[in-house]
Amino acid sequence: MIIVTVALLFFGIIHFFVKKEGSMVVVKINGDIQYQGSLHQAKEWVVSGYQGGSNRIVIQDGYVYMADADCPDKLCKHMGKISKTGENIVCMPHRVVVEIIGDGSELDSVVK
Repeated sequence: MIIVTVALLFFGIIHFFVKKEGSMVVVKINGDIQYQGSLHQAKEWVVSGYQGGSNRIVIQDGYVYMADADCPDKLCKHMGKISKTGENIVCMPHRVVVEIIGDGSELDSVVK
């Protein structure tokens, strides 16, 4: 029980204090970039994923989320809104990845 409590505390600290607000949204389909744009410019569109599946992506109020998908499990739809650098939404059946990135001014989280 103590390990779970410490893990949750650690996750909370990282999530709320270390992650930075993102500035860009990148949408990849089957590994290829299909869209890259501002997280602060409202947009809504439907992407055609792998083998014709569709996902409706919404950028609004500094967040991006998957509003709808025609995949069987709809896990991507339930991932919620994201806005921080490094967060992503993945629709495995359609091979769609929505990722938040920064503007390049912050340091990478992995330093050699």
